[in-house]
Amino acid sequence: MHDHAPAAGGIRSASHRRLLAISLSLTATIMVVQVVGAILTGSLALLADAAHMFTDASALVIALIAAAVAARPADDRRTFGYQRAEVFGALINAIILILLAGWVGIEAVGRLLNPGETEVAGGLMLVVAVVGLVANAISMWLLSRAQRTSINVRGAYLEVMGDLIGSAMVIIAAIVIVTTGWMPADALASIMIAVLIIPRAIALLREVFSVLSESAPKGTAVSDIRQHLLDYDGVVGVHDVHVWQLTRGAPVFSAHVSVEPALLADGRSAKLLSDLQSCLAHHFDVEHSTFQIEPAEQSDCEPHHA
Repeated sequence: MHDHAPAAGGIRSASHRRLLAISLSLTATIMVVQVVGAILTGSLALLADAAHMFTDASALVIALIAAAVAARPADDRRTFGYQRAEVFGALINAIILILLAGWVGIEAVGRLLNPGETEVAGGLMLVVAVVGLVANAISMWLLSRAQRTSINVRGAYLEVMGDLIGSAMVIIAAIVIVTTGWMPADALASIMIAVLIIPRAIALLREVFSVLSESAPKGTAVSDIRQHLLDYDGVVGVHDVHVWQLTRGAPVFSAHVSVEPALLADGRSAKLLSDLQSCLAHHFDVEHSTFQIEPAEQSDCEPHHA
């Protein structure tokens, strides 16, 4: 997470990291309150909303822990360092979310089929849900200014917005129970919140598998990169191109670059290598790139083809 210096204008102008930490504290606290409230009231919707908040709290905690682990230096056994720690953390997170959402869904269907067996304390449920709504509203207010300038804060802002919607669903269900005594409202709210969780968990799993299968990062156009490299004087071919990522935001690139023999004879290969690496870093945000420069007559590729 990128940090920025505080500026005048109150707590909302604090550093991005501090704002995210405050938001995390509020989310984690309300999550615990909702779990306790679910136990006391018998509300499945409160438990589902707590699971929804868990998605945000765990994502931030995993990111913070992974950032600390990833900062450890590389060694002879882990030559890329520990950046994959975030990926494994995200995998665990996604599995937990899917299991939680699945359990909530099954339990909710059971309550819908047998509504008479469930009693929910609607009044206390309403109080806990309102507290959650207020906490989420405060978090959104805290992040509202910073989310305009930081993609990290923007992501947290949208997650908190999802939590606020979940709390609103619980409030509606609680009001229905208090005013009409219709207990299935709790189960219906639970299913709706579970539906909010599943797509996020699946998207996270897809990203994890994309990284572990060493697929090219989303949005990376290998053909555009190849063309940029071919545009350099003396480059006649680019082949054996590989693009993957160690974790989100850490792409890696390697390729064989065929050059005119005169470029090697003139001693310009070092300058070309530096230019190619700068091209990848500045135009495509690839900080780690490896090139094998070889004379064109030794390359199996045709000029200007991969």
